[in-house]
Amino acid sequence: MTTRNRRGLRARAAALLLAAATLTTAGTAGAAAPTSPGGWVETGSSTVNSLTGGQGLASRADGSLLYRGLGSIPLDLRIQGWNHIGDPDIARGYIFDAYQGGDNATSKMFAVTTPGGQRYEYTHPLDSGEMLNNSFATVSPDAQWLVSGEWGDENRLQVFPAPLLNSSTPRTGGSLPQAGQISLDRTISNIQGCDFVSGTRLLCSSDDPAKDVFQVDLPHPLDGARTTGHVTTLFQLPQRSICTGTFETEGIDYDPNAKVLRVDVVSPGICKVATRVYEYRPTTG
Repeated sequence: MTTRNRRGLRARAAALLLAAATLTTAGTAGAAAPTSPGGWVETGSSTVNSLTGGQGLASRADGSLLYRGLGSIPLDLRIQGWNHIGDPDIARGYIFDAYQGGDNATSKMFAVTTPGGQRYEYTHPLDSGEMLNNSFATVSPDAQWLVSGEWGDENRLQVFPAPLLNSSTPRTGGSLPQAGQISLDRTISNIQGCDFVSGTRLLCSSDDPAKDVFQVDLPHPLDGARTTGHVTTLFQLPQRSICTGTFETEGIDYDPNAKVLRVDVVSPGICKVATRVYEYRPTTG
């Protein structure tokens, strides 16, 4: 079999799996949409290719969505050793991407793409005790602070000045020191993404065994100093697929204009080519 034929078969197989996942979950979403304890109700879902959408997503001002997957890493960054991309965010038209390297990495990197398409790289050397993981990037509503997270059992979120948007950062990329942190009053396992819904509230997706969505409330908007966040469990994400095995929760996004919350869940087994994007709306307001 020629290389072209093998590639064609793989592409057709991936398309069939994606279609199967779409048909299966579309038939059950309406029956499994209870109001969540946190005041959110599931209103629908869609399917994206995990290669280009399985790590996270972010909503643009016009309502369109930006997706990220391992296939989204530009070749030049992959050559530099940045082999993982996290859940992105968009603030004032600027795209913020979180990158991490291999097991021996001593830094992590945030790439910022301007509305005009220019990309700048901001490298953060790991502080003492800091994990190399860079799971997500989310920017505060005032566009001054970037929040990110590590991995495992987490009792904090990291806070950085938002590259380019915060005047304390270099204009064309460079070093990005940590400004402070959000100490969590409860441990959360395997945070995959967070997004601001207001200046004092974030929603976070967790790849813990229950696949939980959490709420983190702050005493005041971020100012670069250390603060504490109060953690509340909101609801568990669906785990629906024709395949059996372990699902993986990924990124989360809140579109403030449409008031829609979206969360990525990667299907198990051979169905992992498909990622389900679950949509929720607030029950009040």
